[in-house]
Amino acid sequence: MSLTHSGGFVFMNAKQTAGSWFLATRPQTLWASASPVIIGTALAYRDGGFHLSSALAALCGALLIQIGTNFANDYFDTQNKIDQPGSHEPIRITQGTLLPAATIRLAFTLVFLAVLPFAYFLTLRAGLPILFLGIISIFFGFFYSAGPRPFSHLGLGDILVLVFFGPVAVGATYYCQALTINGTVFLAGLSCGFLSTAIMVVNNLRDIKTDRLAGKITLAVRYGERFTRYEYVFCLLAASAVVPLLMVLSKDGSFLKLIPAAFIFACIPLIHDLHMSKTPEDLNMVLSATGQVLSVFTLLFSILWIL
Repeated sequence: MSLTHSGGFVFMNAKQTAGSWFLATRPQTLWASASPVIIGTALAYRDGGFHLSSALAALCGALLIQIGTNFANDYFDTQNKIDQPGSHEPIRITQGTLLPAATIRLAFTLVFLAVLPFAYFLTLRAGLPILFLGIISIFFGFFYSAGPRPFSHLGLGDILVLVFFGPVAVGATYYCQALTINGTVFLAGLSCGFLSTAIMVVNNLRDIKTDRLAGKITLAVRYGERFTRYEYVFCLLAASAVVPLLMVLSKDGSFLKLIPAAFIFACIPLIHDLHMSKTPEDLNMVLSATGQVLSVFTLLFSILWIL
């Protein structure tokens, strides 16, 4: 092999490896961790408590925890034979042998460790409760898929996403900046929490058959497809309509801030597509579209509460 060809091979191999790592982060889901930080920061700015370095540290920590959780989920679900070759979900890098299992195990360990400097910085500013929340978040992220009885096998995934990607993350972000907290902040957290839960609901509906065979008892497996489809509708309605209305009524009465409720009209096609879906590929499109709704809703919601 000539030097030119060798160099080209190395370049292509490096490019493929980089692509595999990018795939492993599940970038289409990362808005679930960015969204509560953005909303918490917007509320802190509105209340005169904005602190840039704390906001950036919270964002980095949140993204790292989710990426570490995604790596761990990829590794343990493949080891437990939950994700099988030929499944209809986006391929997992361990399942697809794109990267060695030992490499992924090392990766999620290092990513979780990388959270600690940000947690330390935020602890210096806001106290030990923030360190405790960081440790708890890593604990749930790891044991979501790991251990003899992972949380994902117990039907706890939906509630964990609602709580930790909603009020907990928004509240922690706000507190690290404003050094105080109020009920409106937790209420705001429910909006992104419900939308993030909607993403998980679509994921569980898509995987209901393979999860049932593997003994992974999600809410979708436990209560069936009909329940899961209506759970999705409930999450969208709660996030886009109920939470903004309650915030307006409880805070300052500015009905301009009800504009995000218009997202309920954007959700109608998603609800239709979900109920008409026949294949896992159809649900993959709904999952991606729900993530896009979360991103746009977050930005609009945050901008309107800053104004």
